[in-house]
Amino acid sequence: MVDTVRLFIDDIEYRVPKGMNLVDAAKLHGNDIPVFCYHPKLAPVGMCRMCLVELGQVEIDRASGALLADENGKLKVRWQPKLATACTQTVTDGMAIRTTTEAVKAARDDIIEFILTSHPLDCPICDKGGECPLQNLTMRYGSGESRFIFDEKMHLDKHYPLGDLIFLDRERCIQCARCTRFQEEYVGDAVLAFHERGRRLQIVTTSNPPFDTYFSGNTTDICPVGALTTADFRFGARPWELTEVPSICPHCPVGCNISASTRLDREAGGKIVIKRIMPRQHEGVNEIWICDKGRFGHHHSRHVERISRPLVRHNGRLVPATWEKALSVIAEHVQAAQGSVAAIAGGMLSNEDLWELRQMVERAGGSRLGVYPYRLTGAAQVAAVGVGVGTNFKDLGKGDAIVVIATDLEEEAPIWYLRTKVAADRGVRLITINARYTELDRFVRNKGDIIRPPYGGELAALSALSLDGLNNVIMLVGGEGMSRAGHAALMQAAANKLIETGHYGRPNNGLIGVWAGANTQGAFDLGFSAEATEAILAELPKVLFLADADLLGGDALSAAALSGAKETFLVVSELFMTATAQQADVVLPRQSFAERDGTFTSGERRVQRFYAAQTPLDHTRPDWRVFAEIGRLLGGPKPKLSAAAVMQSITQQVPLYAQMSYPNLAKVEKQFPDVGGADLYYGGTAYDNKGGLGIQWATASERGEAVSTAPISAVELPARAEGELLLVPITELYDRKPAFAASSALMHSHIPAPYALLNWEDAKLLNIAEGDQVQVRFAQGAVELKARVAVSVPKGAALVARHLGALVPDVPVSVTVEKVQVAEHV
Repeated sequence: MVDTVRLFIDDIEYRVPKGMNLVDAAKLHGNDIPVFCYHPKLAPVGMCRMCLVELGQVEIDRASGALLADENGKLKVRWQPKLATACTQTVTDGMAIRTTTEAVKAARDDIIEFILTSHPLDCPICDKGGECPLQNLTMRYGSGESRFIFDEKMHLDKHYPLGDLIFLDRERCIQCARCTRFQEEYVGDAVLAFHERGRRLQIVTTSNPPFDTYFSGNTTDICPVGALTTADFRFGARPWELTEVPSICPHCPVGCNISASTRLDREAGGKIVIKRIMPRQHEGVNEIWICDKGRFGHHHSRHVERISRPLVRHNGRLVPATWEKALSVIAEHVQAAQGSVAAIAGGMLSNEDLWELRQMVERAGGSRLGVYPYRLTGAAQVAAVGVGVGTNFKDLGKGDAIVVIATDLEEEAPIWYLRTKVAADRGVRLITINARYTELDRFVRNKGDIIRPPYGGELAALSALSLDGLNNVIMLVGGEGMSRAGHAALMQAAANKLIETGHYGRPNNGLIGVWAGANTQGAFDLGFSAEATEAILAELPKVLFLADADLLGGDALSAAALSGAKETFLVVSELFMTATAQQADVVLPRQSFAERDGTFTSGERRVQRFYAAQTPLDHTRPDWRVFAEIGRLLGGPKPKLSAAAVMQSITQQVPLYAQMSYPNLAKVEKQFPDVGGADLYYGGTAYDNKGGLGIQWATASERGEAVSTAPISAVELPARAEGELLLVPITELYDRKPAFAASSALMHSHIPAPYALLNWEDAKLLNIAEGDQVQVRFAQGAVELKARVAVSVPKGAALVARHLGALVPDVPVSVTVEKVQVAEHV
C-alpha cells in the first residue's frame, strides 16, 4: 500500500504519495503548475523558475499528529518569506502551497517576459507552433503587451545542424537543459552540452560524428519550444493539420508504441501519408521514448522502389500479372504438390498474416511452418517462465537484478537497453554475461558482475551465477555467438536458473527472449518455429512460401540451402525486390505495417494493435487476405472481411489468445505521469495512448501449471584449424535490410560499410591494420570487408555485422581472414 501524506493546495486538502515531486502531486489532483525546465522523467533542476509558488508548512501537533488551527478554525501555516520552485520540492506531511496569488501571477508574468526578450517571433513558421508550451503559457500567464522591439533581440544561427537528423535554432532555445539532461541522465551519453555564458549560452554537440546517439529524436519531443527539430519533418506540416494514428514500431521485439502523424499530401497525389513518427505513451513498454530507427525508419512504406503489382515468371522472366492470374498460378502448383508445401515467415508479418498463412499451408496438406531468421529459439521456455504479466522495468529497484546474456541490447533492442540502464541507475543490480564488451557494461556497478566467458562458455557462466538474496530477477537472453542448438541450450539454462531460484510466475521476474523481429514471439505462439526452418532447408518442399524472409540475401547458409531449389516452386511476398524475390516464381506485393490493421506480439508477450495510417500503395494487399484467398482457391472459406475478424478466429482457436479481441486490445487506462495530455504540465509532444495498451498472455507458471528444470545438452562451437578464426555474426541497429535502408536518405550515412572486427593481437599476427581490405573465407564462399581492430574483441574471433551488404553466415563458423593485396599503380 502506498504511504500517503496530506498536501494543501490553495486551502484544499489532498492525499498524495509521500515523497512525490510537488509538481507531479499537484497535477495528480488537477492543478497544472506551469513548467519549462521540469520534466517528470528527468531530475529537477529549478532553472526556469516558471513553477514558483508560495510554500508553507501546516503546524502539526507532534504528539497526536493532528493539524493545528487557530480560534477561527483556520489552519496555522508557516509560510516561507519568498516564492519557491515547486519542481525542486518533494511532498511532506502538512505541506501547503498557493498557486493563484498575485505574487505567483506576477512571477509567472515576469518569467515569460524574460524568456521572450531573446525569443524570436517565429510562431507562424515554427514547426512547434500549435503544440508549443511557450505559446500556450504565454497566452495563459504572459502579459498582453510587449515592452521590447524586434531589433533588440539576440540573433543567432537559425538552422544549425547538430547532426544529420536534428537541427537547432539557437535563437529559439530557452536553455531549459532538457535535451542535455536527457542525454546525460537517461541515455548515459553526454553528447550535448552548454557552451559560452550569459546571453551567448548555447547548445553544442560534443561527439564525433556530431550528436552520435540512437535516441536523438527524443530531444525534439521534450524540447518545450521549437529549438530542436527533426530533419525529415522540418517545415513539413502544421500540427493542427495532422491526424494521429496509433501504431507499433516494426523494427525490433520491444513493441514500442508510436503515433503516425498523417495528412493528405499534394506530392503524393492527394493520398494520406505519414509526415512523422512520434512516441505514444505506454509506461509498461517504452514510456514516452523511441529510438531513431523507429522514428526515421518509416519512409520505406512509400519508397519508389516498392513492388507495386504481382509478378509471375514467364519464359524465365518475371512479368507483371493481375492478382487473379498470380493467385491461380499459385493454387495450381499447390494442388499439384500433393501436400509438399511449407512456409517460412519473417518478423514483420502480423499475427493475422501468420494465422492465414498457417491455415493455407495446412489446407494444402503441409505442416512445416518456419521462422526467419532461425538462429533463435526458446518458445517453450518463454511459455513456461517468461516474465510475469504486469512486469515493468520501472518497478525494479534495490534488491532486484537484470541479467543480460549474449546480446548487445543497444543494437538489438534499444529501448530495453535504455530502460535497463535507467533501472541500474536506480540501484538495480545489472549483470552482463557476454564474450565481448557492450555499451551496457558502462552501467554495471559491481565490476564482478561483468562476466566475460569465451564464446561457447555462456552456459557455464550462467550456471555458476549466484542470485542469492534478490527479490526480483529478469533475464534478457540473446544468441550472439551461438547456433540455433546453442541458443536453445542457453534458453533452457536460463529457465533452469529462474526455476531453481524461484524467480518466475510473478511480475518483474522471468525470461525475455531478445528476438530478431517485431513479431517473432507471435510466430512462435501461432505454431512457427526455428526447428521447422532447419527441416525445410534440409528437405525442400515442392512449393515454398517465403513471406518477409529474404533467405538468398539474408545469410550465406540459407542462401546455399535455397540456391539448389531448382524443383521448388517459390512464392515470395515482399515489399522490395530482394535477392530472394528476384529468383521467385511468383512475387506478391505486400502492404507495410503503415498501410493496414494488425497486431504484433512483443518479446514480453504483449499483443498490441497497430492501425492503418496511410493510403496503401496501388495493387498491394495485406498478407492475411492474400493467403486467405489462396486458401479459398484450395477449397477453403471466403476470406474474412477484416483483420479484426481474423483475430476473432485466432481467439477462438488459440487458447493463449482467447482474450485478444480487437476491442480488448484497444482498451486504455489513465497513465501517470500525464505526459501526453492536452494540458501544459508536460511541455513536449509525446502522445496520449488512445489506441490501446495491449494484453500480455500468462505463462504456464502463472496459470498454476507445474514447471520444472530440464537437462541441457552441451553444444560445441565449430572446430577451427590452425590459423582459422571464429566468425561471430553481430547485429547493427542501422543495417541494409530494405525495410530500413530504403527508409530515408537521411539514414544512409549512419549505416556502416561492411566490416570485420578483429582482436588487435590476431590482426598483428595476420599483418592486418585498421582500414585494410580483408577477405573472409568460409565453406559457403568468401566476402571482402574493411578491417577494424579493437582490444575489446575476444582473441580468436572475427566479428562481422549481418545485413550490411556482405552475405555471411548467420551463425558462428570457422573462417580464414587474409589481407587483400592491393596492386600498386605506377
